[in-house]
Amino acid sequence: MTALACGVDVGGTKILGGVVDGDGTIVEELRVTSPATDPDAIQQAIASVVLELKSRHEISSVGVGAAGYIDKSRSVVMFAPNIAWRDVDLRQGLEKQVDLPVVIENDANAAAWGEFAYGAGSDVDDLLLVTVGTGVGGGIVLDGSLYRGAFGVGAEIGHMRVVPGGIQCGCGNLGCFEQYASGSALVRDVRAAAKSGSLLARDLVERAGGDPDAITGPLITECAQAGDPFAVEALATLGRWLGEGIASLTAVLDPAVVAVGGGVADADDLLLEPARAAFHAQLTGRGHRPELQIRKATLGNSAGLIGAADLARR
Repeated sequence: MTALACGVDVGGTKILGGVVDGDGTIVEELRVTSPATDPDAIQQAIASVVLELKSRHEISSVGVGAAGYIDKSRSVVMFAPNIAWRDVDLRQGLEKQVDLPVVIENDANAAAWGEFAYGAGSDVDDLLLVTVGTGVGGGIVLDGSLYRGAFGVGAEIGHMRVVPGGIQCGCGNLGCFEQYASGSALVRDVRAAAKSGSLLARDLVERAGGDPDAITGPLITECAQAGDPFAVEALATLGRWLGEGIASLTAVLDPAVVAVGGGVADADDLLLEPARAAFHAQLTGRGHRPELQIRKATLGNSAGLIGAADLARR
């Protein structure tokens, strides 16, 4: 029987821990609030989750997925945008607290590994995960190995520049991929149209209680699924940006499968079909090369937890 491992997904608002078996099944899950502004308190909260799960299960190792730059040794969180970690050796501290081997991994990398091992990419050796949520995240598996880059901070695909001199990104640069292909971009553009008085956005505004600022990504998806033409076109525009970005990444990486995850992926083919069409139109050498499949990720919010646990076990 494969040993049980503990996976922990650390975000700005929550810490989600789980015990995962060798088949990628979550045996038990535990969620606590993340004290994101206090690095010592975050570490203590992670340790508390692990120790509670350890008290009920024979856990062999711990994998922690965190949004940020993790060094090549999978130990030090060099920088995290939404958590107060700056050059923190998280692995060393946690190993002392929980008395188990610990691996620290970027959360999108962990999610990519989860989808590769147990989800949308389990039938291939080369996978690109694109997460479409507040921003655009990514993880890459090549020849069956997780790609981290020379310094551990590879696969930050959301900050690939797609429009020179374009919209300013939170990273400080202009024209990043996530400024055009994220859930935040979707909401920004729809709200702008609503505020301009566009009659096309009238039904959406009504559903938002008359307040354009109350329009959310899930509401746009809900309206599109109900057949609202404006919401359908807004998702299609996002899908086209997504597909063009995937085509550029494919020119470099040549994956067999691109798995699309994150909250906006709940729009299913309203997002993915325009993405597939744009990908095909922009792919270098199209018609003279095998084409990858763009699939919806299958593990949902559990991908990072499952992937972190499996990476620790391996």
